Amino acid sequence: MSKPDQLQSTIDDMVQEGRGILAADESLPTIAKRFKPIGVESTEENRRAYRSLLVTTPGLGEYISAIILFEETLTQKTDDGRLIPAAAWEQRIVPGVKVDKGKIPLALSPGDLITQGLDGLGDRLKTYHDQGARFAKWREVYPIDKHVPSVTGIAANAEMLARYAAVCQDEGFVPIVEPEVLMDGDHDIERCAEVTEAVLHAVFHALHRHHVTLEHMLLKPNMVLPGKEREKAKPAEVAEATLRVLRRTVPAAVPSIHFLSGGQGPEEATANLNAINRQAGRAPWNLSISYGRALQQPALHAWMGKHENLAAAQQALLKRARLNSLAMRGEYAAEMENE
Repeated sequence: MSKPDQLQSTIDDMVQEGRGILAADESLPTIAKRFKPIGVESTEENRRAYRSLLVTTPGLGEYISAIILFEETLTQKTDDGRLIPAAAWEQRIVPGVKVDKGKIPLALSPGDLITQGLDGLGDRLKTYHDQGARFAKWREVYPIDKHVPSVTGIAANAEMLARYAAVCQDEGFVPIVEPEVLMDGDHDIERCAEVTEAVLHAVFHALHRHHVTLEHMLLKPNMVLPGKEREKAKPAEVAEATLRVLRRTVPAAVPSIHFLSGGQGPEEATANLNAINRQAGRAPWNLSISYGRALQQPALHAWMGKHENLAAAQQALLKRARLNSLAMRGEYAAEMENE
């Protein structure tokens, strides 16, 4: 199969109405942070058991089309001895992998951050392909403050995302491009909209410069939200601001936009997604999810690290996946949370 055909085949498997992406790619420090409130130590075995629980949830493939895995998970096995990527694909859930190596301060640009991990990426992708992965994800992070992100920071981050995406497509991997404008702070929704618009403009200019085929990539942006220290915006307001920015910046050639949850609670993230899809009209892109915490949190708290809680945890995950599937169609209602 030619590379363009390979990429299109992956896009076809990942982009489907009512199905989203489960982000289960927490780094070692992040998964330790997730496990701490439930009293579970972040050992390799506990991480394996938890991620096995996710991919073996019966019926998950009805609502989830792809899963982003952490590097170590590609070689781990489910409780019944199947490789985790293979177990995911048995439900037609495409396995992929987070390939960035985390963020550091951007030199000579106080307050801006940059993500590492480009060195040797092509060789790593060849290994990940042999382990069953078909797409990759890379995250750049943009804090909002009075003077950040700066013009320099926005340009440097866009360049990294574009270089990563080009390497992925060269290796036959669909790149998920994730520019995340952070919720942290006391900025209002208009400031978030202004920054998100500048970021997305820069990202798509850089993708164009690096000859990235837009039809063979996915965008994972933040929703446009006020800072965490502000009062929450109503879903209709989030939808209006988010769609305004996307229409100004994201070319119609991009097949799908998969929102990150970015610190929103599970119900909040579902309600906002639902409002976006209700207001979207005839948007040129599929509008879906790539949620981590907003899909996993109820399952994690039901599991508590105990094998006897496996079925309850899987039911909690399935419920959130189903409600988000409804929100992708604009058919979610808050009272469904009590069903």
